[in-house]
Amino acid sequence: MEEIKKVVISGLEIPFWNLVWFMVKLTLASIPALFIIYFVFSLVGIMFGGFFHMMMSPHGI
Repeated sequence: MEEIKKVVISGLEIPFWNLVWFMVKLTLASIPALFIIYFVFSLVGIMFGGFFHMMMSPHGI
């Protein structure tokens, strides 16, 4: 059986401009992800909207 090893980080030194550049890249990378999430939620909303509209319609269609 493997022994479980724990790691504790006591200090982390990142130069300021490297951290700024990382944040800029992270922000730019999140833009396509937001479009994908928006598209998925739009499809789910359209499906639920159509379903509830059909259920509330007096004739069912």
